[in-house]
Amino acid sequence: MVNRRGRWQTAAEVLGLLSRQPGITRAAVARALQLSTGSATEVTARLRDLQLLSESPAPIQGRGRPTTVLAAHPLGPVVLALELRQGGWRSGVVSLDGSLEQLPGHRHRGHRPASVLAALREVVVGAAAEYGDRLQAVALAVPGTVRGLELLQASTLSWNDVDLSPVVEGTGLFLVAGNDATLAGVAEARTGAAAGAGTALHLIVEVGIGGTLLLDGVPVGGASGTAGEYGHTPYGDRSVRCPCGARGCWDLEIDGRALARHLGEPVPEDPYSYADDLLRRHPAHAEAAIAKVAEALGAGLAGLVNAHDPAVITLGGLAVPLRAAAPAAFASAYEDNLMTFRRSAPPPVLEAAHPTDGVLRGAGALGIDHLTSEPALTAWEAARG
Repeated sequence: MVNRRGRWQTAAEVLGLLSRQPGITRAAVARALQLSTGSATEVTARLRDLQLLSESPAPIQGRGRPTTVLAAHPLGPVVLALELRQGGWRSGVVSLDGSLEQLPGHRHRGHRPASVLAALREVVVGAAAEYGDRLQAVALAVPGTVRGLELLQASTLSWNDVDLSPVVEGTGLFLVAGNDATLAGVAEARTGAAAGAGTALHLIVEVGIGGTLLLDGVPVGGASGTAGEYGHTPYGDRSVRCPCGARGCWDLEIDGRALARHLGEPVPEDPYSYADDLLRRHPAHAEAAIAKVAEALGAGLAGLVNAHDPAVITLGGLAVPLRAAAPAAFASAYEDNLMTFRRSAPPPVLEAAHPTDGVLRGAGALGIDHLTSEPALTAWEAARG
């Protein structure tokens, strides 16, 4: 009989495979973890008894022993994923197999941190009432720099040094928080366009540009957990100071603010909507402006490739229609700014597989990492006798 620690380690590995490969078979789990048939059967039976996963017969394919398909148990633990945005928030419930049930979105009733966090807490309390003790964790994605549960800076919200813990105050629920672009990258690396890549780079353009470098699906956090602020690298005009406090930020060359500046128009109140509308319509008078911004995207991306050496790059948000609107400008800038030895086989630049819900899925994945930890699994077992 395996010891307690060994059992939870294997159980966590099984549940980790399930979250990255929904619908995986028990036979595939055994192969991936190098388990005997008997050990795989024992572990999955234990997880089934604890209402952590369910099994159903797999479709018969040729000769050999029949196996089963694994899925999240319908009475198993779930994560409430919250995505805080400039104008409102979205939410969804994520199961252990990564499946997402997206809930209706809402607009902010006020923009002060206390007001917004109180509204998010109402969502948490409502979810706790609906799911009971199945709700084990809350994962919050925010459009800014996060360290632990502190939002250090969110330029689009005009927030600085905000404690995020009131979102779960009084509920007893575990809270984890992360940058929205980072979490979108987690989704791509685990179940999206970068799945299977050992080193992946994800970039997303909304208001500014953010992203993350991922190693085997785990974002590189840096010394204090705040890595990935690519929008604040000095790829822009050094005479311009960004709201973040730095000069020449790449942010200011990429989004709707840059497009408006190139067109001689005032800074838009909503840079995202402004850019989205312009890229959808793509009027002839805006072609040069769009090309300049696409060049800025391609050149900066090449710089990140030179620095990080990713196997694959994924793009989300407005980066996708921006490249599509000026493909030649983007491709030329990307190639011209790569180091010579990289040009013969540059990393492929792919569209995100989770373009609309990647942030929620990535936040859910962060919560699942907690649910599959030894302390969380031990607590779940204890609660079920």
